[in-house]
Amino acid sequence: MINFKKYGLRLIYTILSILLSLLALTTIYYFNGISENTYKILKLIILLINIFISSFILGKKATHKGYLEGLKLAGILITIFLILSILTKQTLKLTIIIYYLIITFTSTLGSMIGINKKTIPKNS
Repeated sequence: MINFKKYGLRLIYTILSILLSLLALTTIYYFNGISENTYKILKLIILLINIFISSFILGKKATHKGYLEGLKLAGILITIFLILSILTKQTLKLTIIIYYLIITFTSTLGSMIGINKKTIPKNS
């Protein structure tokens, strides 16, 4: 139950922040505020920033082995993305595999930095 609470809440926050960010970006793109190439690049950047921040926060709450927390979060996210890909009948291409590897790297890096930035309480 503790793991569900820890990962479930972080996962909900991550997905909601990604959806809201991408909704704002898509609205700007729809009204010709940015070009198509800029839109594609910003989509990836927004996704990676949201995953990095979520795994950073998860890493700060971890007690040890921050990289494992990031790998767990990345595994859950990639599983969700794979299920959505299967439901929409997309084929698994090399670019999608690289995309998933970038997500895994970002999540792992974020939680590793997060666990190193943890504040250690001082004994008075």
